[in-house]
Amino acid sequence: MKISISGIRGIYGDDDLSLPEIVKFSRSFAQSLVDSTEKCVIGRDTRPSSMAIAKIVTATLMQEGVEVYDLNISPTPMIFRESRKYQAGCVVTASHNPLDWNGLKFILEGRGIFEDELQTIIRNMVPASRKQNYGYGESFQIVSNYVDEVANVARTSKSSTQSVRAGLDPGGGAACGYINRLFKKLGHKFQSINDIYGMSSRGTDPTVDDLKDLAGLVVNNELDFGFALDQDGDRLVVVDKYGKKLSPDTTLLLCVASALNLGMKKFVTSIDTSVSIEKFAKLYGPASVKFDSSKVGESNVVSTMLKVDADAGGEGSSAGFIMPKFNLCRDGFLASAIIASLDAMTIDECMKFSGQYSQIRTKISLPSFLHDKLIEKISNILERESSKILTIDGIKAIIDDDSWILVRGSNTEHAVRISVESRGPMVQTLYDKVIAQVRSVYETLK
Repeated sequence: MKISISGIRGIYGDDDLSLPEIVKFSRSFAQSLVDSTEKCVIGRDTRPSSMAIAKIVTATLMQEGVEVYDLNISPTPMIFRESRKYQAGCVVTASHNPLDWNGLKFILEGRGIFEDELQTIIRNMVPASRKQNYGYGESFQIVSNYVDEVANVARTSKSSTQSVRAGLDPGGGAACGYINRLFKKLGHKFQSINDIYGMSSRGTDPTVDDLKDLAGLVVNNELDFGFALDQDGDRLVVVDKYGKKLSPDTTLLLCVASALNLGMKKFVTSIDTSVSIEKFAKLYGPASVKFDSSKVGESNVVSTMLKVDADAGGEGSSAGFIMPKFNLCRDGFLASAIIASLDAMTIDECMKFSGQYSQIRTKISLPSFLHDKLIEKISNILERESSKILTIDGIKAIIDDDSWILVRGSNTEHAVRISVESRGPMVQTLYDKVIAQVRSVYETLK
């Protein structure tokens, strides 16, 4: 089981994510709420195990005296947005992980939990058989106006009067139905595939899937874009009119360009985000535009956003766009809507600018307890070859103004993630070199 601020995740039914573990985490989360709120909104994705887990979580919360407001199958951004009304929330999902995985994502005050809050939940965990005398909460079925609220933001940011023709692929996940409704409200023409709960011709993670069906839909019908979402609807992958998947950094750049159109000036991006985004904003945005960096991970980005009162930003590696005054999480719905609002000239400028840079991202399986040892050893190597070192998340070696290498432990998997960026063929040279260095260090840890 993987425990982090990104969620509690594991293979359901295994010793990894067992029924007692789900009860213990749910109970500890519930007990952390009783002093601040006795209300919690809950929702789930379409995984085979999600309904059963949602029932377990609901029963546990109610047993601890918490009132549960149930959105049933609903995308993660909707649950985050709705949780602002109830101060707390819980999403039953493993996001982009394979279908046999599942997990819990906890929400406080409209945002994911921070590291100190996660540690409090872990410290306060008690055996699943323990009972507290808080009385019993009730459960209520609710609906959300989230789709209308996203549409209102997109209409505000709209810089083109033309209707977009889009292909939509929610991957059989929680975005099914909702994403179609959003594009209908925005007046866009669209065609959709994989829009039945639990049925999909592709994998759970559109960032690694080739999205051939969506690409074919876009090209064969001469559509402007294709938008693919992951199982819980917070990650977005964009396919252009030629059927080519855009890099996640290009997708985030399109979102930032739309945010600039809205007059936004203060941005936060994760440390693994392309330098092209900040450079584009400073070239085409106002002179006062400012960027801050955060550790990788949605909650880390949000935490930094709140500290500096940022307008927008996100994670380049996941194309995770965040607009904190609207939603304190990655929002694939908001991202797709505001990208569709851009005029053709801005889109072309973004694509041309982003195309100057290349990123390679990969991972090497490694138990979490070995992450720090590997990073310490690789740091000694990279420090000799870089102009600047950043250590807010793993180690980032700045080679020059356009090139960098990042090695960090994954927040969601037992793996070390390696990211490299540069212009032209230099990116492959840097990648091959660092991979060889990491593998060499890895061999010494076996």
